[in-house]
Amino acid sequence: MLKITTETDPGRTRITLEGKLAGPWVNELARCWQAAAAQSPNSVQVNLASVTFIDEEGKALLMEMYRSGVELVANGCMNRCVIEKIIASVEERKR
Repeated sequence: MLKITTETDPGRTRITLEGKLAGPWVNELARCWQAAAAQSPNSVQVNLASVTFIDEEGKALLMEMYRSGVELVANGCMNRCVIEKIIASVEERKR
């Protein structure tokens, strides 16, 4: 299960995730992200601090989100490692 909380301030939308980013929840996050990007196209932040597991589909979505300009924020070794790999992969492809 994944809890998705969206907060919108002027010019910025924050999406906070709690639980497992896996299976059908990946598609649910994609829908929330698309809605958030429509409201705040210049600034979307995703907070992964309370995410306990990310499957391959979830990682692929996070990479797509990062490529589009979404800021990914995390605490904990696992989530920081996932974000670092996403950033490194995107930067590698830019070269």
